[in-house]
Amino acid sequence: MTQWEYTTTPLLIHTTTAILNNWGEQGWELVQIVTGPEGGLVAYLKRPKDA
Repeated sequence: MTQWEYTTTPLLIHTTTAILNNWGEQGWELVQIVTGPEGGLVAYLKRPKDA
């Protein structure tokens, strides 16, 4: 069974692509983007956890 690790990161509208590409290069997959408690966007990401 695959074990996952998760992280969150704030997204800035003018650099969203660069931020997500950076996380993707590190093996993170975007799960969801939601509005954070203070109005900004927050990305939820996951990747397989190393055993």
